[in-house]
Formats: sequence, structure tokens, C-alpha cells
Amino acid sequence: MVIVMAPSASDTDVSNVVTHIEAHGGQAFVSRGVMRTIVGVVGTEDVLETLDADGLPGVAETMRITAPYKLVSAQNHARRTTVRVGGVPIGPDTFTFIAGPCAVETPEQTVEAARMAKRAGATLLRGGAYKPRTSPYAFQGLGVDGLRILAEVRDEVQLPVVTEVTDANDVDVVSQYADMLQIGTRNMQNFALLQAVGAAGKPVMLKRGLTATYEEWLMAAEYIAQRGNLDIVLCERGIRSFEPSIRNLLDVSAVAMVQRLSHLPVIVDPSHAAGRRDLVVPLARAGIAAGADGVMVDVHPHPETALCDGAQALFGEALDELARAVTTIPPLLGRTSAAHLAG
Repeated sequence: MVIVMAPSASDTDVSNVVTHIEAHGGQAFVSRGVMRTIVGVVGTEDVLETLDADGLPGVAETMRITAPYKLVSAQNHARRTTVRVGGVPIGPDTFTFIAGPCAVETPEQTVEAARMAKRAGATLLRGGAYKPRTSPYAFQGLGVDGLRILAEVRDEVQLPVVTEVTDANDVDVVSQYADMLQIGTRNMQNFALLQAVGAAGKPVMLKRGLTATYEEWLMAAEYIAQRGNLDIVLCERGIRSFEPSIRNLLDVSAVAMVQRLSHLPVIVDPSHAAGRRDLVVPLARAGIAAGADGVMVDVHPHPETALCDGAQALFGEALDELARAVTTIPPLLGRTSAAHLAG
């Protein structure tokens, strides 16, 4: 069951609802989004049958949710959610372009990549300070030094920052620098990390695991929501397949399907799906046409010397081509560029 609080509900109203639930033997989880607050209820059938919270001050409605992911389910939200990151919207009415270097290497490389991204129309800057890699010998990121570079570049180019956090112990420090916390594919089911970012008070981008089903992906999002955070964006970044000529298989059907299962925004990352530059733009077009709420790509001023994923980083004509796609295709689907609504 979920209890939806009215927009005018006070903190006291929410506290009284929680007290009411606990007095009836249930467990309450409060999740606060930009537009509304939801109280999730866990309890036996007897608890749910006798709860009767509709008459409590500040309660807009109560709903029984059949999906196992109660808080992020489309069943409890008639309209899909818009998440704001530093004033930039990601949601059903807009299209959001996110771009930047896969890894922060130097201040000069990062600011140049950020300027490339902004010229192409990006409204959010992605960049990795912590880089979990398949090989322990590969570049693992600059850590806190990378976060400081990202913060300086954000101030210079005026783009809010999306960056990955890989350890629950690092959530506080990453939150000091980032506007949005990213959970990578390898950490989608790192439940301690999911709970920590859920309690951090920052919007979260949750990438789909390499072999995760839609339900497993949404259950991971539920861990974040259950700790009080409904500002979650889901990112389809490709799943493992049997085809060796591409790194991963971009599951375009995930965009349409998960938007029906959940009220959360869904974006695509064609860079990490393809693993090769020549496929990024075609896959981005496919994701946009399928109804994705945004696209995230790697850009790099000198990909031939990149310390991470240079083969998939856009620059020059390829980036210009993507800029045309993100400008021309979304309006055909009734979407407005987030660049016009940021701030």
C-alpha cells in the first residue's frame, strides 16, 4: 500500500501518518519527490485492511499496489515524474541531452569536453571521478581530485554535474560536489550503496545491470525510493548478449516498457552500449524515437589519447550529427528541449 500526501500536507501531517501506521503494526517508508510525498506501507494483510488512513489530515489518497516495486510503480502515479537536476528537467514533456568525458583526466581535458558538450546542446555534464573497471590495471579515476575538477568546470561552463559513486562510504563526499549521483551497471544491486544514495538528498541516475530484468532494475530503484528519494532517473545502457561485434545490446524496448511499468524517467546511454563511435548516433536516434526522456553520451577533445573508452567518445562531425538529432527528432514527438526550460 502507498499513502499519497496532499501537496499542502505539513511535516506534522506526514509524521502523524507514520505514527498511525506504526500503531497498527505496519512499517512506514517516507519518500519525498519534487511534487509530492508518498508514504509506503509494509505489513500483513490484516494491517493493511484495518489501517484506514484516508481520513487523516494531509492524506490525498491511499492505494493498493500489486507490483512488487510499490513506490516507483506506475500504479501509484497517474502522470510520469519529472526529475530536476540543478534546475534541468528530465521527464515526459522534455528531452534532456547529457554529455561529457567518460573519465575526468585533467582540468584542461574536462573543461574542453564540457564546452564541446554545451555547444552541442547538452544541459547536464557527465564525468567520472571514480571509474570501476573490468580490469584492475585500467585507469580507476582521480577520486576526490576529479570531483574538485568537475565542480570547477561546472562553475565555469554552468552545467550541473552527473557523476558516479561506487562505494557507500563515498556518498557524502561525492554529494558535496555532484548535482546528481550515478549508480553504474556493476553496482545496480549493491543494496547498501542504493540505500545510501537514497538517503543523500540528491537526484539519482540508476543504470541497468548487464543482465538485469526490468523487474530487477525497478526493484533496485525501489531501494532508493524506500530511503526517501523519488528523484530517480533510469538509464538503459545496454545488456550483455551473444553478439561479439558490439560491446552490449541497447535494449530499445526497455524505454517503452519501463515507462509503462514505472512513473520514473528513462534515458539511454548509447556510448556504453555500442562501445564504438560509429554506432553511437544511430543508437541515440533509435532511443529518442522510442520515446526516451534523454540521452547521455561520452565526448572527448582527443579520444585517441583518452584514458577511458576513447573508442566510443564523440567529437567533430559525429558530435555535430548527434546535436542535429537531439534538436530535430524530439520536437516531432511533442517534446521541448530541456535547454529551454533549465534554471
